[in-house]
Amino acid sequence: MDVQEKKKLDIDLWIIFIISMLVMGIYMVFNKQINSIAYNPNINIVLRVMFMGILFQFGLAGLGITVVSIIRKESFFSYGLTKKNLLLTIGLTILCCLPDFVYNFFAGNVHAWFPFSDVNLTKQVVASGFPSNVFGMLIIALCWGFFEGFNYVVIAEKISQRYPSKYRFWDWGAFVCAVMCILIHGAIGVTPDAIFEMLSTMFLIYGMLIVRKITGNAWGCVLIFFLYWNAL
Repeated sequence: MDVQEKKKLDIDLWIIFIISMLVMGIYMVFNKQINSIAYNPNINIVLRVMFMGILFQFGLAGLGITVVSIIRKESFFSYGLTKKNLLLTIGLTILCCLPDFVYNFFAGNVHAWFPFSDVNLTKQVVASGFPSNVFGMLIIALCWGFFEGFNYVVIAEKISQRYPSKYRFWDWGAFVCAVMCILIHGAIGVTPDAIFEMLSTMFLIYGMLIVRKITGNAWGCVLIFFLYWNAL
């Protein structure tokens, strides 16, 4: 890889990082005011989901990679949104979920399956009636489902291109994304329970990205956030 290509990748990663940190910083500084809007029952639920989903969830996990893709004229499909090896990808990705599921089962964290049920606004959206519930769930699926999973795919790919590994099952991009997930979701600690949670989360994120690297198919990473993450 030549110096120019490395500089482009560095710029891409900095753009993603700066945009994500700006959005996170705004949310942390104005958390009270933002939540007063997000959970105000007098405001239409679709508007509240758009407010939280598009401005903050997508802003944190989606806006950066979208800006970079536009600048570089890259198609999302080039990152593995393909039918090739789909069944193999789904099967291997399910295996990546098993340690996390086992941990949460014995920790008593597993509840009835419902996609995005752990997203704070989902229950209100479902109870809002047609057509608000349809539009609301589409926004949730896009922001908390597709972009949260696909965000890891793009970031991991950029890091892996910048810092390539000669080993098949070691990938710097997958490792950094796994650490990112642990930090963002607070899955870190020194108690035995916290350590098990941290390791299972790391295995899940690292594993799904290694599966994507091996099969060339990114749908497993996306489907985890549609059907597993926030669903149990």
